[in-house]
Amino acid sequence: MTPQQKKKILYISHEFNPYNIETDMAEALNELAVLSNKEGYEVRCIMPRFGTINERRHKLHEVVRLSGINIHVDKEDYPLIIKVASLPNARLQMYFMDNEDMFKRKQVFHDEEENFFEDNAERTIFFCKSAIETVKKFGWPPDIIFIHGWMGGLIPALIKHQFKNEPVFAESTIIYSVSKEMTNESLGERFGEMLSNSTQLKSKVVSLFEKGGNHDMYLGGAKNSDVVCFSHPDVSANLTKAVKPTKSKKVLKFNPEEEDLNTIIDLYAEILPEEEEED
Repeated sequence: MTPQQKKKILYISHEFNPYNIETDMAEALNELAVLSNKEGYEVRCIMPRFGTINERRHKLHEVVRLSGINIHVDKEDYPLIIKVASLPNARLQMYFMDNEDMFKRKQVFHDEEENFFEDNAERTIFFCKSAIETVKKFGWPPDIIFIHGWMGGLIPALIKHQFKNEPVFAESTIIYSVSKEMTNESLGERFGEMLSNSTQLKSKVVSLFEKGGNHDMYLGGAKNSDVVCFSHPDVSANLTKAVKPTKSKKVLKFNPEEEDLNTIIDLYAEILPEEEEED
């Protein structure tokens, strides 16, 4: 691909090696981003700036020109700080969504006594809305958006519904990666109400997520995506039964434990065929 022809791929996840590792997908996403870049795609990545991430070691710094957005969650506005670092093994930009109230703590989703944080619902909504607002501020229209994990499950629905007329997403194909359920906890009985207060999603869409469990986040993300990847051998049977291929939705299996990266690269080529050069 020439620079003029480069297609853009955006990766969004709550885990990404070396910054936060929850499953094998953290390493797979790192390798996918690097391989996508080598294949000639223009690549960017987005994740939360969890307090477990050492800013000095990973050389994070604030992108002042992008910061300054307020993200409305439930009944409050939270300032979004956007930070950036280069992926250590490639010249790729990793953008971190940061806010002191949401991510300063030195744990990811559970406190030191393994209790699920009471504000994980707010943190999830903040992250999903922040990722979308950041891409809008980039003015960088991704051809493919690869979203992994339950925390990003709202993003496909927001793009397909609330931001369906946003030019930056007009040509985007959304790929959503479903893994095994990571926690039995729920985002709380008010999660559906919070979504209604925080977004413009209609009640039919909100109802997919309102129970706030891992299953619900995965199902809502999958239902609103163009392609669904079952990226773990232990994806629940209920999910595999609920998400079936259709004329408008492709479903495939991808096992990061086997480093089957070419499955995804081949998928990109199928979605984004190379344009023929003009004489």
